[in-house]
Amino acid sequence: MNALLRTITTGVKSLLLQKMRAGLAALGIFIGTTTVIWLVAMGEGVSHRAQEQILELGAKNIIVRSVEPNSSQDNANSRVKKFGLLRKDHERIVATIPGIRDAIPMRETRMELRVENRSADSKLVGCSEEHLQMNQLEIARGRWLTPRDRGKKVVVLADQTATRLFRHQNPLGKSIWVGSEFYIVIGQTKPRTASAAIGGSLDARDYNLDAYIPLQTFRDRIGDRVLTRSSGQQFTGEIVELSQITVSVNDVDNVDETAAIIESLLKKFHKTEDYAVVVPKELLAQAARTRAMFNILLVIIAGISLLVGGIGIMNIMLATVTERTREIGIRRAIGAKRRDIIQQFLTETLVLTGTGGLLGVLCGLMCGPLFRGIRAAVTAISPDALPPIIYTLEPRIAPWSIGLSLFISLGTGLIFGLYPARRAAMMNPIEALRHE
Repeated sequence: MNALLRTITTGVKSLLLQKMRAGLAALGIFIGTTTVIWLVAMGEGVSHRAQEQILELGAKNIIVRSVEPNSSQDNANSRVKKFGLLRKDHERIVATIPGIRDAIPMRETRMELRVENRSADSKLVGCSEEHLQMNQLEIARGRWLTPRDRGKKVVVLADQTATRLFRHQNPLGKSIWVGSEFYIVIGQTKPRTASAAIGGSLDARDYNLDAYIPLQTFRDRIGDRVLTRSSGQQFTGEIVELSQITVSVNDVDNVDETAAIIESLLKKFHKTEDYAVVVPKELLAQAARTRAMFNILLVIIAGISLLVGGIGIMNIMLATVTERTREIGIRRAIGAKRRDIIQQFLTETLVLTGTGGLLGVLCGLMCGPLFRGIRAAVTAISPDALPPIIYTLEPRIAPWSIGLSLFISLGTGLIFGLYPARRAAMMNPIEALRHE
C-alpha cells in the first residue's frame, strides 16, 4: 500500500510540473465524459416525454384514424378526395365487437376563425362530451360541451386560439366567425403541452390552437365535404365523415384481439387502406426499443470524443517518456524493475483520465440547470426562437450513464497509457543514462 501511495504521489508531482499540458490532456477526457452524460440525458428526456404522450392515449384504448391513401382510382382525377372512416364504421364497431366500453368519434379540419379584424388559423374539432377527459384538457373559464349543445352553434376555444382572437379580453359570450357562420363562445381551455409525432403513427399536435364544436353541429353546419382554395385559385378538398374513433376496451388483455377484429372489420368494408389502427401499448414497446437504439447511438458518438481524448493522452505520455528518458535510466540503475516503471506511467495516465472523468461527471450532473438556463436566456432574447417542443423537454440523468462514462474514461486511460508505459519500461538503462 505504501509503495502504491508513493507511486501515486510521484505521478501527481510529475504531472504538476507540466500543468498546462496535463490540463489539456485531461480536457479531452472531461469533454468526452460530459458528452456521454449530456447526450444520454437529452435522449432520456425525449424518450420519457414520448412515453408520457403514449400513456396519455390510454393503455386500454385503440386509436382508429382516417388516413389519405397514396393512390385511388376514385380519387385519381378528382380534386375532391373521398376517404377515411365512415359513421357506419362507428356503428358497426359498437354493434358487433364485444368487450368495448366506449367508442368516441371525432371529426377535425383546418378552419380560419375571425372576429372583427383579427383571425386565427385553427384546427376545428367536432367532438363529443368525452373529448375533454380523453385528451386531459381542462377548462380555464366557462364550460365544456354538453349533450344539450348538440346541433347548436357554440364553440370552446383553446388557450392560444382565444388569445389570438380576443387578446386579453374575456371571450365568453362573444360571437366569432367559424367559416361563414357565427358561433357563440361558451368556454376556454387551459394551456396544454403540445405532443410530438409518435413513431410515424400519430402526428404532432398542438392542442392550444384548437377550437371545439359539437360533432352534430360539425355535420349539420360544415358537412363532410371541406374545400380549400389552392395557390392557383383552384378549389381542392376532401370528403371525410370521421377523422378518428377512439375505442376503449374493458380489459387491457383484450386490446390486441379487439384491434385485430377492428382491422378485419374495416378491411371488409373499405376498398383501399384509408385507415390506421394504432395500439398505444404497442407504441410503448416500440418507444422502448427506439430508446435503447437511440442511447446506443449516442454513447457511440460520445465514445468517439473519448477516443480522441485517449489519443491525446497517449501522445502526451509518449512525449513525457522521451523527456524523462534519463530519469527512467536512473530509476532502472538503482534497482527499479520494469513493472515499477509501467506502474508509474500508468498511474500518471489514470490520474489524468480519472480527474478529467470526475470533473466531466460533475459537469454532466449540471445538464438540467444549464439546459434550463440557456433556454431561458434564448427566450428572453427572442421569444419565438425556439420551437414549442423545447419547452416541454427536460433532461433526465441516467445513473448508468455516469458509471459508463467513468468506466470508459478510465478504460481509455488504461488502454492508451499502456503503450507509452511499456515503451518506457523496455528502455535500455545504459542508453537511457546517456540520453541528454
